[in-house]
Amino acid sequence: MTMAQTYLKLGFSLTLAALASTGVQAADVSPLLTQDPKPAEAADGWTFSIAPYFWMAGLSGDTAQFGLPTVHIDADFGDILDNLDFAFMAAGEARYDRFSVIGDVIYTKLSANGETPFGVLANDVDVTAKTFAGLLGAGYSLLEGPSGNLDIVGGIRVWSVDTELSFNGGLLNGRDVSDSATWADGVAGFRGKYFFTPEVYLTGWGLVGGGGADIDWDVALGVGYDFNNWISAIAGYRALGVDYSDDGFVFDAVQQGPILGLAIKF
Repeated sequence: MTMAQTYLKLGFSLTLAALASTGVQAADVSPLLTQDPKPAEAADGWTFSIAPYFWMAGLSGDTAQFGLPTVHIDADFGDILDNLDFAFMAAGEARYDRFSVIGDVIYTKLSANGETPFGVLANDVDVTAKTFAGLLGAGYSLLEGPSGNLDIVGGIRVWSVDTELSFNGGLLNGRDVSDSATWADGVAGFRGKYFFTPEVYLTGWGLVGGGGADIDWDVALGVGYDFNNWISAIAGYRALGVDYSDDGFVFDAVQQGPILGLAIKF
């Protein structure tokens, strides 16, 4: 292995410790957070809701970039938080009777810095990783009643993963290299909600599909509480996985962890 390859592998390893997609991916809490908080009385016409959320996800799996061999990664939420520059996560829904349009956006930017072993090619390298996962879909309530609902849903999830290495000092001073991939997956599944009391409910969802990726899946289970007709909160656990590879770029990862969200209906 040449010095350049050794250096790139070091920089890429730093990226792996910081990278989260999908997710952190956000990727995706979910469109389920934005469901109608009160099933007893259906509103006339369209209703809308938005749900910002916080996903404390770790990342594990295999990834490869810059033409380097596949590397296994295992970073907990604390590792990711240490390198987090910016994150935005939100879901939204527009609903009319049994029909709904759902959306979910996850964007994260992480960075890390590391010194090179010998400082010849460069003294150190800055690594910046940006991940976007966005879902747009539609749903229909197969079952609907005073105790809750069960929807069938389908849509498209778009992924974008980009990593940039910036070299400081040495022979490569001032040089930047990047590697990225963007793809789309069709996903389908179910989401549901069941009220134990007028305020407390159980909610969950499961989506699976593929396209650009070999497989793309998303499952979660949570407990929610309606403060009133307009605001509700949810706490639960979510896991999001994707297996993508193309022309040496590999992103085969699972993100999972606790999730907290607040849904506002209007």
